[in-house]
Amino acid sequence: MPRKRATIREVAQATGLSPAAVSYALRGLQVSEETMERVRAAAAELGYEADPIARALASGRTGMIGLLCGSLEDLWQQSLAVGISRGLREKDRYALILDAVGDPARERAFAQRLRDQRVDGLIVQPIDPAAAFWSELCESLPVVAIGDSIAGTAGEVVFDNRRGVTLALEHLRALGHRRIAVLTPTRASTPDRPADVHVTAEADRLGLDIVVATAPHGLAGATAAARELLAGQRPSAVFCFADSIAYGVYAAAQELGLAVPEDVSVMGYDDHPMSGLLTPGLTTVDWDIDGIVKAAVRLISAAVDGGSRRRRVVQAPTLRERGSVARVR
Repeated sequence: MPRKRATIREVAQATGLSPAAVSYALRGLQVSEETMERVRAAAAELGYEADPIARALASGRTGMIGLLCGSLEDLWQQSLAVGISRGLREKDRYALILDAVGDPARERAFAQRLRDQRVDGLIVQPIDPAAAFWSELCESLPVVAIGDSIAGTAGEVVFDNRRGVTLALEHLRALGHRRIAVLTPTRASTPDRPADVHVTAEADRLGLDIVVATAPHGLAGATAAARELLAGQRPSAVFCFADSIAYGVYAAAQELGLAVPEDVSVMGYDDHPMSGLLTPGLTTVDWDIDGIVKAAVRLISAAVDGGSRRRRVVQAPTLRERGSVARVR
């Protein structure tokens, strides 16, 4: 026979506290550290687990945070999702993860679906940060944006894309590169992504000849896009707005008998752990994913718990030099 679920009253009897005090202690509210540890130890011994339905009815909260990813084919976004899921779990919250697969229409549908499923809040790395529906959504639940700014959010962890793009292009220019291809996951339907705007402006400032092309995050698609690029009038360097796309450039170069960096230099943009294992290692821009995870979890937790102050964290990039970029001969 299955064991009957222990109740909060049994935990209260075991600790000599009231059910209300036990409830506060289990949630880490209004009690001392010693009381909290004593209650949690008793709950663990009795096998007590909070009834999620009863807790949701009593508090008006589900304990669920929606996590809407732009594309989980991007290995960096996979790492981000893992980190945020673990960070939320430490806050006694759970992530409901959805993948927009790079499609702005699906991003909108999933964001609205998460709201309708009564998540307590939403963390999103937006594909289309300028879309009109975000303002309405932000009025109905707390939203924290990662990467690009969205109007009306409860908080945001934005990337200093201007600095990131400048670091990359100035590094390539210092090594003699003048004709540079840029591979971006941005679609024609979302042309105003800040990084894409900055790369064009910075190329003009630095006197660089750039060509911008679209490539998906998935290895097969990124390889096909890079193959087409490298088979034509080949640039001396390819700057990719995701390390996952850069991996496709490595694959395409190998297929075409080209060496990295002797025949073509390659640069990424998010320093995924795999990038240091390539031969040669990928030169890329590091955004400190651990810092992003901590900031996003902190901001959504504060917003869900009733914080009214909008917080903005600007994530600064650093250049991670490895062996994939060479001086132009």
